[in-house]
Amino acid sequence: MRVFDLDDSVAGDLGHSPGAGAVAIGNFDGVHLGHRQVIGEVVERAKKLGVISSVMTFEPYPREYFNPTNAPARLTTCRQKMALFAQTGINRAYCARFGKRLATTTAEDFVNNILLTQLNVTHVTVGADFRFGRARQGDVGLLADMGARHGFGVSVVADVENDGNRISSSRIRALLAEGRLEDASKLLGRPFAYSGRVIHGDKRGRTWGFPTANFAVRRDSFPLSGVFVVEVSDTNGFHRYGVANVGRRPTINSTRLLIEAFLFDFSGDLYGQRLQVTFLERIREERRFESFDALKQQIGEDIEFAHRQIDADIMSDSKIKAQRKEG
Repeated sequence: MRVFDLDDSVAGDLGHSPGAGAVAIGNFDGVHLGHRQVIGEVVERAKKLGVISSVMTFEPYPREYFNPTNAPARLTTCRQKMALFAQTGINRAYCARFGKRLATTTAEDFVNNILLTQLNVTHVTVGADFRFGRARQGDVGLLADMGARHGFGVSVVADVENDGNRISSSRIRALLAEGRLEDASKLLGRPFAYSGRVIHGDKRGRTWGFPTANFAVRRDSFPLSGVFVVEVSDTNGFHRYGVANVGRRPTINSTRLLIEAFLFDFSGDLYGQRLQVTFLERIREERRFESFDALKQQIGEDIEFAHRQIDADIMSDSKIKAQRKEG
């Protein structure tokens, strides 16, 4: 999959791009099962039309641009989202830089200047709640009308439901905030995970015997908080289980939002490496302790709990695999 930037001047350099072909448009935060339905539709449509398949998303998201302090926490970083797009069979991803110019572009100009002139679209696929253009003035009806006038097709994918409820990024955020990781994973189609580079922390955990791999969370917001059983891995085969705290560490009067992961059976240097932290189970909420000794004791208990859960899961998984072989 190739990735192209569309900058805020609405004049991104696409080189010798033949156009976006059939394109799916949206924020696609989380790339959940509902999003995958939209993307899957555009992949199939592109095959039928004999054109490339593309997805167009925005960076930052419009809500982050207009109200950065109160925008919802992201389910995926931009890098994660691109990696998830690549798994869908999409040929190209277009990242539109959302700034003043794009924010004030009318719905008609968005179609004329971007979809037609820049991307030379053949077909556009969107979700049923898709809105676009200045003040969200454009909807699927206007998009379909303009498609009929300008010669590109439009398909609208109905909402995807789970247990009678619409799958949405906001619903997934609510589940994560409640610590309902398993329910959130059903809507995502995978366990919730964060990907980022390991940074230097204050090394306090090392002095306590619990050295951690630390990750700074961009935009100072995250969809979950507390202490979790985690799996930490990279694309080169590195893999460890562990315990991670997500929060601001009130016991040491910190205000910085961090993910701190203590990895089992590991003592190496991970600084600067890009790792994925997959959240498997919530242990408890983050809270302030009366002393460092009380915090250290609780960390030890968290680690013991995590070991028991991991051992039980591995044993259960081994039994399932053995039963499948016997069957």
